[in-house]
Amino acid sequence: MTALRALVCGASGFVGGHLVRRLVAEGFSVRGVDRVEPRYGEIACDEMLLADLRRAEECERALEGPAFDHVYQLAADMGGMEYLDSASSQMMHDNVLINAHMADAAGRAGVRRYFFSSSVCVYRDMQPGEPALGEADAYPALPDNDYGWEKLYSERLVTSLGKRYGMATRIARFQNCYGPLGCWSGVRAKAPAAICRKVAEAPDGGTIDVIGDGSAVRSFVYVDDLVGGVRLLTDSDMSEPANLGTREYVTVGELVDTVIDIAGKRLSIRNVDGPVGVRARNFSNDRIESIGYRPSTTLREGLARTYPWVEEQVRATRGRSS
Repeated sequence: MTALRALVCGASGFVGGHLVRRLVAEGFSVRGVDRVEPRYGEIACDEMLLADLRRAEECERALEGPAFDHVYQLAADMGGMEYLDSASSQMMHDNVLINAHMADAAGRAGVRRYFFSSSVCVYRDMQPGEPALGEADAYPALPDNDYGWEKLYSERLVTSLGKRYGMATRIARFQNCYGPLGCWSGVRAKAPAAICRKVAEAPDGGTIDVIGDGSAVRSFVYVDDLVGGVRLLTDSDMSEPANLGTREYVTVGELVDTVIDIAGKRLSIRNVDGPVGVRARNFSNDRIESIGYRPSTTLREGLARTYPWVEEQVRATRGRSS
């Protein structure tokens, strides 16, 4: 049998890199595409193409050759709350261009299934203890930040182009994802990796800064579980957007305490001002679970795998600078 062909956009990124590995393990023939080379070693795909997907002609080039069965569109300009707060206009501009050009090019190229990675940032702010929001609760629309507005618009755009070209579209609204091989430093780092870095850098008995008072409520899904959900959804008949994450919720303070405990350090926390984002998150996973999705990694288990990797990066960076 001929292997299914998949194009992974954003293959050098955190989730994209893990997805490439999953697809290769499943026997897919994979072409990865990104603006930059993979940051943490080579990705074992059949071909890695460097291209700027903000440009229509580059999207067409990425799709050249025998027809692709699946396209996974994960390419995006994004980062942690500090980045979303400071670079919103450029982020919206670039991401809409990527999503418009790639979905249109894929449809014209006869791609059978098109996966788009959206975000739970499409939802409004919530209060702790509120009932879970289902996918339909994204409307009336009131995202907390511009990244959410861009994702909500792109969902509509991708769906519309899919209908135009007869291309099956699948959309997952990602909850916060973490794990090894992700961005762990600078404003693009998400909360779990950023906290792991701060704890790894701090001497035993020291102090780390945490933005906000620690009361914000979040859920964090381990990357292997997220990628498994992506594959399950793409192969399903579910054409509506689906929340993709976990039912385990913690405060940011509890996240910090868990990382400190895993590190085996005695650290003090200094709460500082800065962009925190929404006060709480709580999303229904009923839709994705209806097709068999079950995340298997608890937050503590996932952090126990993530922290040693981040600690290794911190040590390597210190070694290079000494």
